[in-house]
Amino acid sequence: MGGGRPLTLKLTLSLSLITCFLLSSSYGQNCAKHSFPNNRVFKTCSDLPVLNSFLHFNYDTSSSKLEIAYRHSGIGSSRWVAWAINPTSTGMVGSQALVAYQQTNGTMRVYTSPITQYQTQLQEGELSFNVSDLSASYENDEIIIFATLGLSNNGTMLNQVWQEGGLNGNIPQMHVTSGANVQSMGTLNLVSGEAGTSNGGGSKLKKRNIHGVLNTVSWGILMPMGAIIARYLKVFKSADPAWFYLHVLCQFSAYVVGVAGWGTGLKLGSESVGIQFDAHRTIGIILFSLGTLQVFALLVRPKPEHKYRLYWNIYHHLVGYTVIILSVINIFKGFDILEPEKKWKHAYIGVIVALASSAVLLEAYTWFVAIRRKRSESEGKLPYGGVNGGERNGVYGHGVRTQQA
Repeated sequence: MGGGRPLTLKLTLSLSLITCFLLSSSYGQNCAKHSFPNNRVFKTCSDLPVLNSFLHFNYDTSSSKLEIAYRHSGIGSSRWVAWAINPTSTGMVGSQALVAYQQTNGTMRVYTSPITQYQTQLQEGELSFNVSDLSASYENDEIIIFATLGLSNNGTMLNQVWQEGGLNGNIPQMHVTSGANVQSMGTLNLVSGEAGTSNGGGSKLKKRNIHGVLNTVSWGILMPMGAIIARYLKVFKSADPAWFYLHVLCQFSAYVVGVAGWGTGLKLGSESVGIQFDAHRTIGIILFSLGTLQVFALLVRPKPEHKYRLYWNIYHHLVGYTVIILSVINIFKGFDILEPEKKWKHAYIGVIVALASSAVLLEAYTWFVAIRRKRSESEGKLPYGGVNGGERNGVYGHGVRTQQA
């Protein structure tokens, strides 16, 4: 009995490793294991990286004929799918597409559609190369498009695009312009069968990631931190006037990094004609404008004893809190657009929760200090060595006396 547990443990680990190996092998060879009806055979296949899509094909180098079967799995009956070759560039515009969907009467419609502009309605039309044997099927939540393409003088390296979207009756609608739907493009080597990410798509995705990181760090983290420093550190006499310079440094750094993120967003917009995120863009413009006003407002800040200082404070606080609220909203809109791994969104939520929790604790402590100090004043005693220079300025209405930097 003494050796039973180690043996059982070894067997369990071995079975687990074998199971993981078999599962990984099955997932890695999705397209290779697929069987087509009527004993149709395709010598080469490629698991496309997004949208549950697979391309099977036979390529005849002598005739430059490409026989394809494009499979799109896990899709409902009220969706359209398309696979295309772009002979002139990467991306959507210029693509020569094969489109298929199930009509409301249950029959399949499959046709060719040249894509000449963004926000296309996928109108039927002739392609720049010959297409024959075009057909489609829908079964078990999977649409398959079959076709034979004549690709004379197009070479063996192609730019391919694949896509899916919704239907309104029997009319294709615009596909989603975020996440996997803007990553579904790449290259295809007809000889090796290797499918790669197009340089343009990879470059644009990198810019989107940079845009997201810059704006999250600046508007979404540094800005709230700067506000917390200004609101609560001034309670501590030892932090006066250091809190002011820390506040300015934090907010100015946030503004500089935020402007860089905003500029990256403008560049992305200019490179993505026809793809718009109106709410995200509008909030971004408002944030940039308000942030710029805050920077210039610092240059005209009245002295503490000036009669207009109260109005400047109201303006400064109102605009600052508006920027923070809009920043958090826009960052979550950015997450919805970019659709990164969930861990990044969860990490940012953790940061926001930590900052909010710190603000709540510091708020409670500030009120405690304010009440204690007011009580001491009423008794004729002022703790913490009094007020430097005799200035008395309330901390956001709490009555805490500190020196204004």
